[in-house]
Amino acid sequence: MNQTTENYATATSSGLERDARQQYAGDAHDPGQIALGVIIGRTSEFFDFFVYCIASVLVFPQLLFPGETALMGTMYSFAIFSLAFIARPIGSLAFMTVDRHHGRGVKLTIAMFMLGGSTAAMAFLPSFDSVGVFAIYLLCAFRFLQGVAWGGAWDGLASLLALNAPDNRKGWYAMIPQLGAPLGFMLASSLFAYLILTLHPDDFLAFGWRYAFFVAFAINVVALFARLRLVATSEFGHLLEQNELHAARVMDTLKHNGRTVLLGALVPMVSYALFHLVTVFALTWVYLYADGNAGQFLLTQGVGAVLCAFGIIASGFIADQLGRRRLLGYSAGIILAGAILTPLLYTYNIINEGMIVLGGFAVLGLCFGQAAGTLASNFKREYRYTGSALTSDLAWLLGAGFAPLIALYLCDKFGLPGVGAYLMSGAVVTLLVLQFNKQFGAKTTD
Repeated sequence: MNQTTENYATATSSGLERDARQQYAGDAHDPGQIALGVIIGRTSEFFDFFVYCIASVLVFPQLLFPGETALMGTMYSFAIFSLAFIARPIGSLAFMTVDRHHGRGVKLTIAMFMLGGSTAAMAFLPSFDSVGVFAIYLLCAFRFLQGVAWGGAWDGLASLLALNAPDNRKGWYAMIPQLGAPLGFMLASSLFAYLILTLHPDDFLAFGWRYAFFVAFAINVVALFARLRLVATSEFGHLLEQNELHAARVMDTLKHNGRTVLLGALVPMVSYALFHLVTVFALTWVYLYADGNAGQFLLTQGVGAVLCAFGIIASGFIADQLGRRRLLGYSAGIILAGAILTPLLYTYNIINEGMIVLGGFAVLGLCFGQAAGTLASNFKREYRYTGSALTSDLAWLLGAGFAPLIALYLCDKFGLPGVGAYLMSGAVVTLLVLQFNKQFGAKTTD
């Protein structure tokens, strides 16, 4: 272990973390190994995320709001869904303190066990018929803890990839963490589809859905060890020291980089809105309005997730050729046109739900692949780690946190054109921010 790394470990790590770094001092971790750790970690987080998303449509409205109409029960469920996004910044704030005092390994261990534990606890959720409103309070608490844990699960590995990538491969390395989303959705949708298609509806609602939440805890444990294996190495400590990716105080970060945080949160607005429209809202539409088979549609969405993964990979190649800023602008333009045309084409039976979701997933891959972490090198060095975490929290809160609830409300009031108008607003915000901030990603995207 070199002197720089040793100083870093002494200053920021717990005793166990320092011992682990000494144990793995001879290990070499190239960007490919870091990328694998990032993908495993993000896949586990998104699996938890999508297991809850699917249950918020197919399970919780009936389990917790049996006296309400299907529409109102789902809207109440989506209101609880939003709690995690409100809690994420709180989690970042709390766990940054843990990071500064006890090290990143301790922080990740607590956050991942909290995430897996709160998700697994939902498997034991009682029904409204058995305990009354207390069941709703329990779900709210578990969902809030999920959000806190997501805030604490930020590990800096994605920023390391972006900052240590060759100049001509920035787009390629930026898309790698985003692959966790389609992979997590494939696992969650396939598991729920299997349960729905093999169980009687009464059995699925009584106990079948609970298995998906049990699985989440096991996946989180595997992901935790994969990420700790990288965090514990001396090379990770050296890279953090080189790039000063340590946990700065939140207020100091906002004071010196508040504008960058805000712009970084607004840039991916359209991709995060589309993210929930092709996953959660699309399933809601088929389940509530189209009388479709939820299990079969989840399989269709799983195919869409494969297309999304290919789109994310393609975004890496395209961004390295055209620049990330142009790719995001072109993608927002395509989504804007789709938001205008899709309700019209659907009304005249030119396209159906399956075609919409497959096309939406494909376009999502292109924009989502470059939507996160694009401003990492625009932060001042000492604020990169905290700034990137806060930007991600705010982007998800503004772009995705209330998207299913808003889309369902607009759909009920105005039909699919209302949903299209909502998506159009996200595209307009993204295009305006890209135009307003000509220097967006100047170091990494143009």
